[in-house]
Amino acid sequence: METQLPQGISINQMVDVILRRKTIIVSCLLIGITLGLAVYLTQPKVYQGTALLSYQQTKINPARMSPDEQAQIRDIVSTLSEIVTSRTNLEKVITNEGLYTKLLETFPMEDVILQMRKHISITPSRRGDTFVVTYDSADLNKVARVTNTLASNFIEENMKYREDKATETSTYTQDELDMAKVILDRKEAIMRDYKLKHYNEMPEQRIANMSRLASLQTQYQSKQESIQELERTRVLIRDQIEVRKQILAGLTNSSSISPDNQPVSAETDHMKLERLQKTLALSQERYTDQHPKIKSLKKKIAFLEKLTANKPEAQVLAGQTGSNNFDATLFDLQSEIKGIQLSIDKINKEKKDTQALIDQYEQWVGASPVREAEWSALTREYGELKRHYDFLVSQNLQAGSALHLEQKQKGSQFKIVDPARTPLKPISPDFIKIMGVFLLAGAALGGGIVAALEFLNNSFRDPVRLSQVFDLEVICSVPHLSLKKENVRTRIITTAGVIFYLSWTVGLMLAIYYLIQRGLIVL
Repeated sequence: METQLPQGISINQMVDVILRRKTIIVSCLLIGITLGLAVYLTQPKVYQGTALLSYQQTKINPARMSPDEQAQIRDIVSTLSEIVTSRTNLEKVITNEGLYTKLLETFPMEDVILQMRKHISITPSRRGDTFVVTYDSADLNKVARVTNTLASNFIEENMKYREDKATETSTYTQDELDMAKVILDRKEAIMRDYKLKHYNEMPEQRIANMSRLASLQTQYQSKQESIQELERTRVLIRDQIEVRKQILAGLTNSSSISPDNQPVSAETDHMKLERLQKTLALSQERYTDQHPKIKSLKKKIAFLEKLTANKPEAQVLAGQTGSNNFDATLFDLQSEIKGIQLSIDKINKEKKDTQALIDQYEQWVGASPVREAEWSALTREYGELKRHYDFLVSQNLQAGSALHLEQKQKGSQFKIVDPARTPLKPISPDFIKIMGVFLLAGAALGGGIVAALEFLNNSFRDPVRLSQVFDLEVICSVPHLSLKKENVRTRIITTAGVIFYLSWTVGLMLAIYYLIQRGLIVL
């Protein structure tokens, strides 16, 4: 049983159809090849220039403000791609290289630039540090030059972009730094004025103030004790004065009843010296040598010793007057009371000054907690302002270094690793693809024509098919018997057809070979 196709047509029947309609199929195939060759030859050749660029990062990176740290290379390439393919740059390239002259006669510059953008391709590599710039053009002599121009524009625009970015960063950080400095200076001025105004009440002076206050209170107590001691001494001296006055009064009374009617003489220097020495001995039992009374007695004793040493006692007695109106001891005691009073007044004045200082220090110590709270509120923002200012100083220095680096063109740059060269063959049209498409189109056309002819042909070529259609039994089938003249004619037509198609095929092959040799066809 014969193998059947899905449509009920057997393989033998299909082969029979192909053999009977081979002329149509071969003709369509040859026509397709011929048309494909013609289309290939008539289409303009498009050449592609390719330049490989690498992104070389700087070895001197002064700071994180460097553009390398602010964006990835892909972002940089993307940004520069927009700049390089901008209207201004492409218009310069078109004008300088004389591109699209025919299009400019018909279309405006904007449309020509859009057309040129379609022919430019910028493709980053997977590694990210290299990318490829390609340009397609029908002008073989200009494609490499234009591609290298675009690559050079990448390098120039990158340096300009980096310098502009570094300049903007430096300007921004400088403006921020100036603003922060004004705010910080204003804050520091307020703090300085406050501290100068309330220096002694500041928290850091509290310990020193308390120590000084304790010292002043000790001094005040010491002065108070000194005054009390002087008061007691004054009371004792007053007692001595009263006693002395009583003695003098008694001596005055006794002189009036003396047997020899002679007045009693006053106390001599020797007697006074002895009395003072006895008084000093008694006083040393009660006071120290630093006591004012002891010091006063020692001075008087020294003076009397010097006086009595130069003047004998007999002369002293002879030179004395009998008058009872003056007593040296009483005078000294009264002078001593006056000295004590002066000392008390002086100490009272010092005590008053000390009390004023104590009041002042107590006021400072008492105001310290209030000043501490006010100072804390005043300096609450200062720490953040100072840290922000220090950060901006660092950022400004880094931005300045980055700007200097870019101005010296020592920053990261694009470098042309592989410049574009004149291409050896076009990328379009593709001969293999065009011929394949037209060959398939010719085969499809031939198959379609054959199928249409077979569909329109109502003749029966199979006895089985005939019996199925008319419900008749086929007894026998007689083959076609050609006359000799018909056979000769058929042979001539077949031979001529074979020669024609062979000539066509050979002619196409020779033409393709010739065009390949001439470089008009690039495989």
